Amino acid sequence: MSIKAVIFDLDGTITQPYFDFDAIREEIGLTRDSGPLLESMEKMTPQLRRKAEKILFIHEQKAVVESKLNDGAEQTLSRLRAAGIHIGILTRNKQGNAYAIARKHNLQFDAVIGREDGPVKPDAFGVLQLCRQFGVEPEETLLVGDYLFDLLCAKAAGACAVLLANHHQADDFAEHADFRIENIAGILEIIANKSSG
Repeated sequence: MSIKAVIFDLDGTITQPYFDFDAIREEIGLTRDSGPLLESMEKMTPQLRRKAEKILFIHEQKAVVESKLNDGAEQTLSRLRAAGIHIGILTRNKQGNAYAIARKHNLQFDAVIGREDGPVKPDAFGVLQLCRQFGVEPEETLLVGDYLFDLLCAKAAGACAVLLANHHQADDFAEHADFRIENIAGILEIIANKSSG
């Protein structure tokens, strides 16, 4: 089945990894092993959550300003656009930050789903929502990410999970991936093979 849409994670996938989530947890007052940040914040009192959101906001704004694209990201997006393949972004970040990164690096995304739009990864919501917007089936969609939640989200939605193995933790998640690539441009070969297969 040919691929009609590619959904990308943002930090660590389109852009070089930036966030030190352990440091952010400590600044917010959580322990390093307290689990995923957004889920931990949901359990906070309103007052603590407001403080945590302010801290996270500062880190996310800084990440936009200092963002650098991963090798091959710009060229890969251009090739997808030229091939008429939809480009989506699914991030646990805010939608506005994804669009700010697009503006900074002169990228074009067809649609962005951020954490304010509904349940976050690893929930299937974002993939299914983007597939509906693009008018494609999950089986015709690749989800490319560098973290476990990206892969679990793809699997939950019935999409093809592609692990960008550009960091030391990648081996921990590899069993959940349909494909493993070292560089984002590797998806072009996957797409070509699926189209001809």
